[in-house]
Amino acid sequence: MADYDVFNGDADGICALVQLRLAMPRETTLITGVKRDISLLQRVKARAGDRITVLDVSMRNNAAALAAALAAGADVFYADHHNAGDIPEHPALTAHIDTDARICTSLIVDRLLGGSSHLWAITAAFGDSLSAVALDLAASAGLGAADTRRLERLGTLINYNGYGTATSDLHFAPDALYLNLVRHASPLGFLSESADIFAVLEEGYKADMAAAEHADIIDAAPEGLILHLPDTAASRRVSGVYGNAIAQDHPERAHAILTDRPEGGYLVSVRAPVARRDGADRLCLQFETGGGRAGAAGINHLPEGDLPRFIAAFRTAF
Repeated sequence: MADYDVFNGDADGICALVQLRLAMPRETTLITGVKRDISLLQRVKARAGDRITVLDVSMRNNAAALAAALAAGADVFYADHHNAGDIPEHPALTAHIDTDARICTSLIVDRLLGGSSHLWAITAAFGDSLSAVALDLAASAGLGAADTRRLERLGTLINYNGYGTATSDLHFAPDALYLNLVRHASPLGFLSESADIFAVLEEGYKADMAAAEHADIIDAAPEGLILHLPDTAASRRVSGVYGNAIAQDHPERAHAILTDRPEGGYLVSVRAPVARRDGADRLCLQFETGGGRAGAAGINHLPEGDLPRFIAAFRTAF
């Protein structure tokens, strides 16, 4: 029997697993990657009796691998908030899927655990651009303004670290960052004891965000803005968090950031208007490598020839 933890390399996936393993310690094989590396379950060669935990990874994109794991006799615990497609009924599958736009995977896990590591869930909500939700939770938890800002920054930085086309783009490999975080019962403890890790992320974030402010405008309207970034590691790292930041600044407007890929075409990050948080997944699912959730979604490879179709679909969606 083997145990596997399969999780998205962003703030939501990492913090969801931190909560679970603080509550239920288990020696596992960690399977993760950059945020856009979502076909993770296929890396597991499941056998009868294996226990597989899958967090913040689209079931729609892993349907075949999930079916194979269940057929092999593995038990699968699956928590996620992305568009899941058809959820199979199987006695060995425990699925907690909630696609509400105000929910992330870490909040699903927080609910299941009765808030045993609640501050990690709040950190994840900040990282997943659910700022209003996170602020409400922080206030309900009795956090002061200073600690709330610290959790907001940490969530943003963990999320920032997940963006790239390969782990070589990242400041820290997601599994290594997770192992540092899970040592701490509270994110406030991590911040007090791991200032060196925080400093690396903070410095990188500031530099990359400053560079992103020079993004070219592809299409602009009151309802939506499409920006373009060049093919650099900094662009790949910042594409999602820059989209989150400008979405918060302009809550009535949808945003898309297109980053050049070295082989041609674009990596696409889409944010629905914060005021509505709907339609991003439906837009991106119109394209072959698209997926995501209602408030935030993306396309892993948009061919250059599909750019006019994307612009038209973006305008229609928002």
